[in-house]
Amino acid sequence: MLRPRGVLLVLAGVLLVLASVGAGQARAAAYRYWSFWERDGSAWAYATQGPSTTRPSDGDVQGFRFAVSRDSADAARPRGGADFATVCGGTAARGGEKRVALVVDFGTAADAPDGETPPAARTACARVPDDASTAEALASVAKPLRYDTNAMLCAIAGYPGQGCGEAVGSDADTDADADAGTDADADGRADADSRGASASSQSAAASDAGDGPPDGPSVGLFVGVGVVAVLGGAAVWQARRRRS
Repeated sequence: MLRPRGVLLVLAGVLLVLASVGAGQARAAAYRYWSFWERDGSAWAYATQGPSTTRPSDGDVQGFRFAVSRDSADAARPRGGADFATVCGGTAARGGEKRVALVVDFGTAADAPDGETPPAARTACARVPDDASTAEALASVAKPLRYDTNAMLCAIAGYPGQGCGEAVGSDADTDADADAGTDADADGRADADSRGASASSQSAAASDAGDGPPDGPSVGLFVGVGVVAVLGGAAVWQARRRRS
């Protein structure tokens, strides 16, 4: 069995490994993906459910943004202030159906994959059965959609043409920072675009809330902490035994 000093040396080694793991996670890469939002009054709120399980009501406004983000707290919101009246004002209500205003923001050139150019922001009014999910509303107005083998939404209206939630360098600039100084201008442009475009020419996007970048520490980190606790306890126990 290891002597107390040997146990402490092993413990110190494990702590050094855990420190390096923690530092690596602090420099974790951002991810390029579609995020899903819901309009709450005059502001966007990150959706707590994915579009496949969310069942909006008639008059709801939902938005989607393609950007490079590290997690939900860092995610860039859809730009523009389109409301239900602006998007669905020309779509009449029907019995057994509901209207959902969808806003899609394809992001900026800084967040676009290499060789691709993001289209202009769009809106669409989806008229779907009363029990339809947001994903079904999206499918009725935005094509082509692309999914990966895990059913993660990868592309809306053909954008982007490749990739799906891939990690990008940790040094990459994210739109969550860049948008701070440009959203006011973007809101005006998006509003003008939504008023000047017909509902039939618009597209929308969706992304499962669970499709965002992974958050929190890895399982390996928890295992390492457990190892440290066990070794530390063994060292204390052995030291007490020798003194007795």
